[in-house]
Amino acid sequence: MTQTASGPLAASPAPQPPRRGTRVHRAWSVAVVTFVTIIGAAAFASLPGLLIEPLHEEFDWSRATIGFAVSVNLALYGLTAPFAAALMDRFGIRRVVALALLVIAGGSVATVWMTAPWQLVLFWGVLVGLGSGSMALAFAATVTNRWFTARRGLVTGILTAAGASGQLVFLPLLSWLVEHHGWRPAAVTVSLAALAVAPFVWLLLRDHPADLGLAPYGGAYAPKPGPVPGAARRAVAVLVKAARTGPFWLLAGTFAICGASTNGLVKTHFVPAAHDHGMPVTAAAGLLAVIGVFDVVGTIASGWFTDRFDARRLLAVYYALRGVSLLFLPVLLAPSVHPPMVFFIVFYGLDWVATVPPTIALCREHYGEDSAIVFGWVLASHQVGAALVAFLGGAARDAFGSYDVVWYASGALCAMAALMAVVIRRRPAPAAGPLPAGA
Repeated sequence: MTQTASGPLAASPAPQPPRRGTRVHRAWSVAVVTFVTIIGAAAFASLPGLLIEPLHEEFDWSRATIGFAVSVNLALYGLTAPFAAALMDRFGIRRVVALALLVIAGGSVATVWMTAPWQLVLFWGVLVGLGSGSMALAFAATVTNRWFTARRGLVTGILTAAGASGQLVFLPLLSWLVEHHGWRPAAVTVSLAALAVAPFVWLLLRDHPADLGLAPYGGAYAPKPGPVPGAARRAVAVLVKAARTGPFWLLAGTFAICGASTNGLVKTHFVPAAHDHGMPVTAAAGLLAVIGVFDVVGTIASGWFTDRFDARRLLAVYYALRGVSLLFLPVLLAPSVHPPMVFFIVFYGLDWVATVPPTIALCREHYGEDSAIVFGWVLASHQVGAALVAFLGGAARDAFGSYDVVWYASGALCAMAALMAVVIRRRPAPAAGPLPAGA
């Protein structure tokens, strides 16, 4: 009877847990491919702040107009993320990410021939925005949730830091190209970077541990779930469920402020703001690259802290420290780099995206199996906040002749985010799992 009962099990696709051996778990190689992919994706995220002055000088477009195109890019980056997470459940990670890279390459190279602002909005705002949204942090969250049970906080920190590593690689190169050869070669470089990463995704990335007969790292074997139909419907349904809970709105609000004070403000407007004070573009871009260096350290450390400490308190500390640093920035900008500015760059860099691992951990704690899609919607709020400040920062510069009011307002918003993080309630342990239908 035992043999008869085991027969059907033996005939199933991959019924047994993986054999243990001396080799490194395949989850780590998947994490490496994901890391390299996000590094390549960082090329197009590094360019917008370098385009404002060249496009203003060549086409006489206002900073608000250029900032609007950047804001469309940032908004779509976020709004696409939850649907991309659902599409990954439907069609697989490889197909979604590879297609996204091709869209990015096409949108970036098309800007070389643009002559009107609407073309900048279409090529850089819409196409690159949609493509980059499919490469957003929801990609890292999906990979982490599928391939890791242990060390999730650490892996999340490492994958989040990949964007900073890419910034470190590409910002000095792109700023040099913009200053010495114009913005068009920089746009072509972004396109080539996206094309170069696509083969790595298609050939080396795998959608699920069960594809290789493996268990996730630190967990038990589970069969690969079937494709989830109705990706858009599922993304909206998860949003409706999550929107009935208080933690979702607190996480979305804090992350909107996170986006406003990083991608929307510093990544988009730091270089032109420093240039207003007489600092060369290459020097200002170099400072952003240094932020990327310390961002790697801070984000990986944040992932390690998230595995050990209360994620809510970590968020409160991160936002409070970021707000204080932004309040001091207006008096630090000068024609040359001096020690107080270096201190700001190091301090701010350590906190740049340190908020991501605890935010993902809180999504996982409250929303279980739906957490990747919920985080996609939280990320959408991040990018909406970034988009608003990308546009409003340019408009403020046109209206007041400086960025000072934007730095001060962002510092105050960070203080608000710290208070919001403190009041997020801890979910009772027995309730862990997918978001209940009536929550």
